[in-house]
Amino acid sequence: MPMYSIDPITTAIVRRADQYVEELERARDEGKLRTEEAKLLDQLEVYTADILDRYRSARSRNRESLAFTSLYDSQVAASAEDRHRALIIALMAAEVEFGGPLRLTQAQNNRLAEVFDRIGQECRAVKLLRHAALAFDRAASIYLSLGNSAKRDSCLFARSQCVRTAMKRSWTKALLTISWIVFGYGYQPYRLILWVIIQLAAFSIGLIIIRGGEQIEQSIFVCLTNYLNPIGGDDLKSLPLAAKILLVIESYSGAVSMSVFFALLVRRWFRS
Repeated sequence: MPMYSIDPITTAIVRRADQYVEELERARDEGKLRTEEAKLLDQLEVYTADILDRYRSARSRNRESLAFTSLYDSQVAASAEDRHRALIIALMAAEVEFGGPLRLTQAQNNRLAEVFDRIGQECRAVKLLRHAALAFDRAASIYLSLGNSAKRDSCLFARSQCVRTAMKRSWTKALLTISWIVFGYGYQPYRLILWVIIQLAAFSIGLIIIRGGEQIEQSIFVCLTNYLNPIGGDDLKSLPLAAKILLVIESYSGAVSMSVFFALLVRRWFRS
């Protein structure tokens, strides 16, 4: 099979990136970057597909290196536009490398995943949130193929953060915000322990208030027990109606919280 130089591909990436940055800066200057970023990504995909059509092979290179290493190197940008340009060039080059015809070694895949991860972090820093989400998603895909669950989860968490932040106010964003706060979109299950403690404290204080501040130790014990194993029968007869309702709510909260916690925990253990 004949070997072709990648120099024309590198030139094509830079030219397409320059065209794309012009559109990006126009949207930013008009204050429409947040609303038009998704459409801009569609155009990025078109440019990348056009370059991939030209990319057939590449010259021989070190087994540990990537084809477009020179385009991934961090550059100190004098302006926001220059920084955007450097990031778009790197992202477009990584996309071409990711979807290119050459099969990458494990070391090259790991290096490319690190490149995508870095691009994602830098895009997030300059508020190109959907571009950052794309980069994190690519990094997560590569880490999945490498069997690196910890880094994959880290990238998916970062991707979810970018997607949530880029969304307009809606019920979906509100639910994602709750998911982020309570258990880190499912990637940080140990956060739930804090919320379990908060729930136990809240229900205990509530029961103590309902009982007029009497039998504090017994109220705390009842709440600690009821959270995991709902009480009933004779144990509830002596309690006022408000206390019964509170304990019923607590038992359901405990069942849901612990079920979610153990489900996420088992998922994390078996993927580690």
